[in-house]
Amino acid sequence: MSHPALEPTDRALVAALASSARGPERDGIFALWLVARAALGAAAPGTPPARHAERLRAVGARVRTLSASAPLRRAFGAALADLLPARGMAPAVVLSHLVAPAAESGLAAAAAALLAAARAARPAPPDPGR
Repeated sequence: MSHPALEPTDRALVAALASSARGPERDGIFALWLVARAALGAAAPGTPPARHAERLRAVGARVRTLSASAPLRRAFGAALADLLPARGMAPAVVLSHLVAPAAESGLAAAAAALLAAARAARPAPPDPGR
């Protein structure tokens, strides 16, 4: 089962990717898409920690081959480290940490998609009636 925020995030980032020019802008959006999918995939219960860490290493290796801006490269490294099972940071937090570097890199549409994904990935507040 996938995270409910995954489908709208995919659609928004793929649309931003389709409208971007070739080069660092497109590479940056593609890398954001990869990291967002890894973050939202981290929310899936039952994934063995070793398998999840292996998946994050593969995403990190692919992201390092792309020519993204310096703020995005730094943010990708931090985001992937935060998603490791040892840290266990929530996907919503990781996605929200990617919004500012994306906006700073001139990827406004991608930043808006990440902000919406971060909001959708937040856990529901506790029910006060219980």
